[in-house]
Amino acid sequence: MANVAQQHTTRVGLRPPRARSVGVLTLLVALALVTAGAGALIAQPAFDGWYGMTAKPMWAPHETVFVPVWVAGYLMMAIAGWLIWRRPESTERSIALKLYAGQFALTALWAPAFFGLGVTGASGPWLALAVLVVLDIVMLATIFRVWEVHRGAALLIVPAFVWALFVTTLNSAVAVLAM
Repeated sequence: MANVAQQHTTRVGLRPPRARSVGVLTLLVALALVTAGAGALIAQPAFDGWYGMTAKPMWAPHETVFVPVWVAGYLMMAIAGWLIWRRPESTERSIALKLYAGQFALTALWAPAFFGLGVTGASGPWLALAVLVVLDIVMLATIFRVWEVHRGAALLIVPAFVWALFVTTLNSAVAVLAM
């Protein structure tokens, strides 16, 4: 009996049980796919409407590029979140998870801010740009903090960060051209 209690005691602070770990990964992947899908549903009317007709810089990708990049980015972020979550509990892990959640939420907020508010006129892209500037800062902080906890997870966030920087330039150009 003491052996079972001792095993339980030594388990605290270590990696979570396998079934729970798979459950968290499944939840994060589902959240990523739902978020990417919601962004696509919000963006599609804009692609057919205001965004399709607005002046864009020459480096703007075709509308069909956005959704696959979103899906890939969100899936990499889901795996990164899971890798962070699997680490033993610590202050560093807690901070990394909070930053991760913040950058995920800001990433999800951009599509409604840009494509949803873009129809309101010139102010929409500027509001979306504000979201992106905060997102860029939070993502960079996330990468540095996650690096301390799990380097592979930090590297999985880098492509989404690079895409966010690119989208920041695109959003800026659309905002300026809409003036």
